[in-house]
Amino acid sequence: MSRNIVATFSNPTLILLTAFGLAGVGQAQDSKTPYAKIAPIDQYLMTESAEIALARSAAPASISGDATIVVLKQHGYETAVKGKNGFVCIVERSWMSQFDFPEFWNPKMRGPICFNPPAVRSVLPFTYKRTDMILAGLSKPQIMERLKQVVAKKEVPALEPGAMCYMMSREANLGDRNGHWHPHLMFYGPRTDGADWGADLHGSPVMLNPQFQNAPEPLATLMVAVDQWSDGTSAPIH
Repeated sequence: MSRNIVATFSNPTLILLTAFGLAGVGQAQDSKTPYAKIAPIDQYLMTESAEIALARSAAPASISGDATIVVLKQHGYETAVKGKNGFVCIVERSWMSQFDFPEFWNPKMRGPICFNPPAVRSVLPFTYKRTDMILAGLSKPQIMERLKQVVAKKEVPALEPGAMCYMMSREANLGDRNGHWHPHLMFYGPRTDGADWGADLHGSPVMLNPQFQNAPEPLATLMVAVDQWSDGTSAPIH
């Protein structure tokens, strides 16, 4: 099921986004969506300097300033800046969302993320895998099947304890409906319905992200909103 962001944190039935702030509480995918298929790859690309700056904006400069920065090229992600603190900052594209998300192919989406070292080793590889398959021209069903094989063959290391990332950029484009949305942190764990985190319960700051819930990647993503952007300016939680 596709889902829409609800732009408030006071709704106890809140069901939130993927890595980019996905759309849809109960919204069926519109067959007339303008993003019915992949756009020309050039539309997903940025200049290297702009992408480096956007990637760094995912986390406070005290973290992103010493992070490795990777950027998307015609044939996949490449290292543009070698860091020294073990973090990797990257701008993910729309195809890292749910497979049934209406904006899965939206070339305007940009999700700056800064992964900590455990996530670099055990979560980020899935971004690379999906992206390589997309750029190779595979269809959604083919990608899902390949990812199942990747998991079965243990081509990506098992999830490491403590894996998390920062998504605090005020410059992110999280989709046509969601725009910049809100700065937040994401924490990765084994597949769960979120009950053991108290996710999505009234008064709880923890939200279950549906990004990987019905995907081949054996992950769950829990999110916690924060009250400032990566540049230190205020982003009040309502």
